[in-house]
Amino acid sequence: MLLGLIALPTLQAREWDDQVIKAAQRNVPEFLELLSIPDVADSPPDIERNAVFLQQAFTLRGFKTQLLANAAHRPQVLAELGSSAADAKTVLLYIHFDGQPVIPAEWAQNSPFEPVVKQRDAQGAWKEVGRERLLAAPFDPELRVFARAASDDKAPIMMLLTAIDLLKAQGKAPASNLKVILDSEEEISSPSLAGVIAADAAAFKADALVILDGPLHGSGRPTLVFGNRGIAQATLVVYGPRSPLHSGHFGNYVPNPAMRLAALLASMKDDAGRVLVEGYYDGIELSAADRATLAATGDDEAALRKRAGIARAERVGVTYQEALQYPSLNVRGMVAAAVGAKGANIVPSEATAELDLRTTPEADGRRLFDQIRKHIEKQGYHLVQGPPSDADRAAYDKLASFSLGPVISAERTSMDSPVGHWAAQALKSATAPDPVGEPVRVRMMGGTVPTDVLVDALHLPFIMVPTVNADNNQHTHDENLRIGNLISGTQTLFSLLVTPYP
Repeated sequence: MLLGLIALPTLQAREWDDQVIKAAQRNVPEFLELLSIPDVADSPPDIERNAVFLQQAFTLRGFKTQLLANAAHRPQVLAELGSSAADAKTVLLYIHFDGQPVIPAEWAQNSPFEPVVKQRDAQGAWKEVGRERLLAAPFDPELRVFARAASDDKAPIMMLLTAIDLLKAQGKAPASNLKVILDSEEEISSPSLAGVIAADAAAFKADALVILDGPLHGSGRPTLVFGNRGIAQATLVVYGPRSPLHSGHFGNYVPNPAMRLAALLASMKDDAGRVLVEGYYDGIELSAADRATLAATGDDEAALRKRAGIARAERVGVTYQEALQYPSLNVRGMVAAAVGAKGANIVPSEATAELDLRTTPEADGRRLFDQIRKHIEKQGYHLVQGPPSDADRAAYDKLASFSLGPVISAERTSMDSPVGHWAAQALKSATAPDPVGEPVRVRMMGGTVPTDVLVDALHLPFIMVPTVNADNNQHTHDENLRIGNLISGTQTLFSLLVTPYP
């Protein structure tokens, strides 16, 4: 077993590292091919190509697989691999393979779906190098693969496949029965997942749930995450004139909805970033023990600010981890009229802001939406559904619409849970030659995964095991994977595979 192997002297630990590197390098072409398949959910044919590719990859490694159809024609994949132990428990692994939308012009490469390999030059800038560098010796862990979904979330899929390859090379089966659900719609809030599970709940029956998503702690140390914030999306539209008007003829006379939208949004937060909407933080109470747990993660706050390029953090919480325990109110995009060469000197007819509200177990997304709605009305706005009628325009000075989009609930599990202890034992064994010892324990990560759907439907204890580099640019351009994380992540997943779930 790996547990014994890793405890052996350093030479044998290095030999094991070499085995992992070689196995990962053998799978690099497969990884790059997977990254080359576009995976944005608005193209069901591309999603289906991904699903078929992954079904074949898991089948090749001995898994029993099936495509799970849904009405959106974006199939999920379910893969199963049994243990040789008669009394083995079952662990369900969740990974998603869809990626965020892309704006190709923002990427420093020909296409987000043509993966490129880069290294930093002496000045710290990223420079493209040949793909063959990933296969060279000595192995360079600081090389990075740039592509959409390189880290979020196709990398953990390849780590798992590589860990399975290593296990089979040793002639072994996993210590627990494995089920793997590969989600095709996570980046659009997994609208089909609950229905797919309900259609055949027995297929997903397990003893524990492990979610493979999210970045490692900024230190790069092995990380366990015990919860995640949820998300509620909302759209706010402020209405102005019936149609755009000449800014010279009507400026100073017709109110500009873009200015009004800006003022309305500004009324929702103070200069320190705290939400001013009445009752927004109700129910959030952190004990002294909670604060000690949050402080124990050991975040380098100065490094976080440097990476973000900011001089001062918002003051919702005293620290980064504390800030994540509160619901957020984020403007994810705004539009009123074209700018630049296509811009016109007009008073626009409407201005739109899309919001995402990151929620916590104590702060339900629908409640937060309702509190914001009341705040908007207190600012003097009459809310309508859709464009206002002529009667609305004649009766009300301030007109807006506010609509709620998808809602995913936050989830959190006890940091003293059996699943947490099991995962910690596995991660410690994966890093035994390293003096870091205990993995970092994160009470709740800021990102959102459909934990609520899985936990509510299956009633499983869960843990999240992130594996990719913290500075991976997920959800934006130039997303990347530090190739050294492909190695460390494979080791982590191998250790989970060989550590029996109690």
